[in-house]
Amino acid sequence: VEVLSQRRVVRWTGPGVAHAAVFWGFLILLLTLVERYGALFQRDFALPVIGRWAVVGFLEDLAVVAVLAAVATFGVIRWRRSPSREGRASRFFGSHNEAARFTLAMICVEMVTLLLYRAAQVATGYFPYPDGAFVSEWLGGLLEPLGSDVLDVLEPVAILLSLGVLLAFLVFVVHSKHLHILLAPINVALARRPRALGALLPVHSGGKPVDFDDPGEDDLMGRGKIEDFTWKGLLDFATCVECGRCQSECPAWNTGKPLSPKLLVMALRDHALAKAPVLLAGSDAERAALPADVLAEAERPLVAAPADGGVVDPEALWACTTCGACVDQCPVDIEHVDHVVDLRRHQMLFESEFPSEAGVALRNLEHAGDPWGGGASHRMDWAADLPFPVRVLGEDGEERLPDDVEYLFWVGCAGAFDETAQRTARAVAELLHRADVSFMVLGEAETCCGDTARRMGNEFLFRELARANIETMDAAGVRKIVVTCAHCLNTLGNEYPQFGGSYEVVHHTELLARLVADGRLTPTERVDATVTYHDPCYLGRHNGIYDPPREVLATVPGVRLVELPRNRERSFCCGAGGARMWMDETTGTRINVDRTDEALALSPDLITAACPFCIVMLTDGVGTRRQQGAAAEHVEVTDVAQVLLRSTANSQAAGSQEVEP
Repeated sequence: VEVLSQRRVVRWTGPGVAHAAVFWGFLILLLTLVERYGALFQRDFALPVIGRWAVVGFLEDLAVVAVLAAVATFGVIRWRRSPSREGRASRFFGSHNEAARFTLAMICVEMVTLLLYRAAQVATGYFPYPDGAFVSEWLGGLLEPLGSDVLDVLEPVAILLSLGVLLAFLVFVVHSKHLHILLAPINVALARRPRALGALLPVHSGGKPVDFDDPGEDDLMGRGKIEDFTWKGLLDFATCVECGRCQSECPAWNTGKPLSPKLLVMALRDHALAKAPVLLAGSDAERAALPADVLAEAERPLVAAPADGGVVDPEALWACTTCGACVDQCPVDIEHVDHVVDLRRHQMLFESEFPSEAGVALRNLEHAGDPWGGGASHRMDWAADLPFPVRVLGEDGEERLPDDVEYLFWVGCAGAFDETAQRTARAVAELLHRADVSFMVLGEAETCCGDTARRMGNEFLFRELARANIETMDAAGVRKIVVTCAHCLNTLGNEYPQFGGSYEVVHHTELLARLVADGRLTPTERVDATVTYHDPCYLGRHNGIYDPPREVLATVPGVRLVELPRNRERSFCCGAGGARMWMDETTGTRINVDRTDEALALSPDLITAACPFCIVMLTDGVGTRRQQGAAAEHVEVTDVAQVLLRSTANSQAAGSQEVEP
């Protein structure tokens, strides 16, 4: 599916179809490779069985035409999108563009010499196909006046030229990005399935997960040297196509940060290849005999400022939001997010080098159990204004969820401590109450799910938080959980099973869409508003949930849903993921402002999302633009659940938050 159908490649219609034409064309033209070698020794050589079928001759000529058309398309694309014309905006910025142009020239020469040999065979009468090869026959008619003396020389010369170009290309391939021709099928076959999004991998050392309860002296904590990467990491680096699709979708790169997923992978690949002679040297004497530049490359720190010779700039490393756009777009299944987090793990756990403001959130997690630092005693403040009591596990002496309780409502740290997210938590609780869905909360027993700690690279802290929550929920007999936070959804549903915590975790929009479809919630009151919806990265790309939020909005009378230009799997990050919620953003444009501008360009009344982190970031973006006079006073940012509640009945809980500068 991935390789033969070129499924991911053709997402980008123009260049994708052109690449598919080259790929499928070369598969067909493998037949001509056998024909050319055979024709060197027997002029009328034909493939067994199929060698004289007109349809085969037609397909071979059609493949040549398709490849030449694709090469012309690539030439136009690379000229129009060249870095010299577009600068950083070009997805080819930083790629080895000279090698790419040389490859296109070689392919063009290969096709021309192939056609020349076939046309010469037609003219001399040795062509195996009686008809069907429309281009070869046409060119053969043009060459026929040259006479047999010239054609008898032209035919073998064209064969030798076409084979020579092909063999030279095979040598060139292993020294360029076109090595992906050989490695991409292997990398795709061995990639994480269904995809390298959602759960992060545990910390691995020596091919197995590290036992944090009893770590060995030689256990690696992340990746501090290029040789620390797993075989899959090194395969990823070598497979990179340098196509720049990851770079063109990266929110950090698109807002002026130094991080480009493509350039990161290229830097790691180039460093690995340059350091390889040192790693492969069998003795100290062999190492000492190596050139000075190779030895200097081996001494480069993996993560350090460019001025200090680092392979990866720390600012680039910590700019990643782990949104997964790079992984989703990569046509050869490179697992960028895994490698970024592995580098962070080493910086965090071994070097203790990380942004200072991230330390505040980590200390709050350690001492208060949440990144806000609110503490367990304030976990239930969000429910104070609800018109009905919220059942809290343990308040009435229950140690386990009663049989009549269908869901544990995981409020999350944002829902408990952030004022805007508290409104969402209240809206969801009231909707569940109206739909007669029985639920309980953990109250003070709930602690952070650990998403922030894990994506910062602090695996120790994440494991402590995860184990505490799993122990609490297993003791309570929890089986089904509803969450309002996309990050909690991902962590509880995808990462807790790594530690024995297996639960059915649903996002609140999934449950609300189901309740509306079943008639247990009926939106009746009109909400006359133009609404746009922002797809949270950890709800959409990481977990494939795109339709339920839209289904909920579609049921609300009066709502006019207008899609953002970048939506669904190509949604642009709000800037909060990867623990960036807790770090300053001082380089380039703020990611949340960039996304807010895209939403405001649609002139909406409501900007909706389905994750508290996104709502915080978009609210801040609207506030920033409002201060600058670029946002209308009536524009509000709110959760999908609040829009639904507003339509089910008049309620104080239904109001969307005011946007403050």
